[in-house]
Amino acid sequence: MGRCVKDNLNTFKIFPARRSGREFGHLCYHKAMQFPRLFLVRQHFPDRRIPDVAAEVHRQLHDSGFAARLKPGSSVALGVGSRGIANIATIARAAVQYWKSQGMRPFVFPAMGSHGAATAEGQADVLAHYGIIEQTIGCPVRSSLDVVPLGKTPQGIQTYMDRNAYESDGVLLCGRVKWHTDFMGKIESGLFKMIAIGLGKFAGAQHYHTYAYKLGLENTIRAIGRTVLESGKILGGLAILEDAHHNTAKLEAVPVEGMEQREEELLALAKSWMGRIPMDLDLLIVDEIGKNISGAGMDTKVVNRSVMGDYNPWPDTPRIERIFVRDLSNLTYNNAVGIGMADITTDRLVKRIDWVPTRVNSLTASTPSAIRTPIHYPTDRECLEAIAPTAGKFDAREVTIGWIRNSQELSQLAMSENLRAAIERHPLLEIVTPPHEIEFDSAGNLAPLEAAPESAHGSPALVSSQL
Repeated sequence: MGRCVKDNLNTFKIFPARRSGREFGHLCYHKAMQFPRLFLVRQHFPDRRIPDVAAEVHRQLHDSGFAARLKPGSSVALGVGSRGIANIATIARAAVQYWKSQGMRPFVFPAMGSHGAATAEGQADVLAHYGIIEQTIGCPVRSSLDVVPLGKTPQGIQTYMDRNAYESDGVLLCGRVKWHTDFMGKIESGLFKMIAIGLGKFAGAQHYHTYAYKLGLENTIRAIGRTVLESGKILGGLAILEDAHHNTAKLEAVPVEGMEQREEELLALAKSWMGRIPMDLDLLIVDEIGKNISGAGMDTKVVNRSVMGDYNPWPDTPRIERIFVRDLSNLTYNNAVGIGMADITTDRLVKRIDWVPTRVNSLTASTPSAIRTPIHYPTDRECLEAIAPTAGKFDAREVTIGWIRNSQELSQLAMSENLRAAIERHPLLEIVTPPHEIEFDSAGNLAPLEAAPESAHGSPALVSSQL
């Protein structure tokens, strides 16, 4: 029989594998493993929120001249995507009201590729969970996977458009401009991507990602976007930019003429506003991942992972050595895309996975590695005790830890006390609570952290999704 011996660092020693106590594989962990204390930290990102989002939507559309391109009584298709965009229901409703005020007949359609399990009902349900239903926005929601083939790009890519959108008199796309989680370019995620992947629905998304495997996503998106714009069906786009607090920070009506160049400029601006993890970490705890948070489940350029499984691939981004994902967002429909980027997770997350939308979404995007199931244990405590010693520190108290709700909400996070000096040197960071021991409830899961005083933005510094 092998044996497990506590060493002078109060952690573990290697022993021949057997199952008893707190033994994991070939390691045995002292059951009183000590972790560093945590305090809550506020990142003082600039607040760029628009005071009256609905009024700004109306002003942008009024000044755009889009309505002058249509006759009164024309039908207008408003494309809305699947991401958790701040104020998206308000934006959609204001756009509907504007078009009605111009004597038009607007309707909303899902512009979201293969999301919602690649079904018409699933995509309508995604919009409904964001509050986008006929009763609240004042117009029909028409969801279908039927597409109409358009022309081919110079590279030979057949392009498609949602049939409901094609049969309208004009299409307006409402989309957020931000960095993409799979690649870096001058155009990433925004109006052009929505024109390609969103308007193309499941048939188009699957087709385009196959080409992108060889040509690259940016080249593919640009080629498809240009060809779809030549159809004459697109009126323009309503570009949405968010600040690091996930506030609506800019709305801009973008005409078809010059859309490609203007999106490049808007993306550069959006990138300069994005929130980030403030420094290198040995271990990042993430409460939730989901499609409503990021197309990749968690933002790869925040957690510094690739959907292909690469560690720390993004330059000028803090290194994250290990990632512990605790659960799925309640708005992701148990789609677990992105779990493959985690090093460890819980049994409760694995049990929640709906493999139908997870597989459809991952395979459509040609990223099967994004849904690989990592090591998982029944409780948070077991996950932490298993993963902490793999971060290159003999004493778990030396492991540097960050804890976020998700990769989109970064204004407040918990950080370990052993980072105090670096935090105090950082110009954007403020420690807002005294340090607290990492505590577990009776089930062995992380206990909620205390709330810090409310920030200037009116949001208490809460981290845990249990709160």
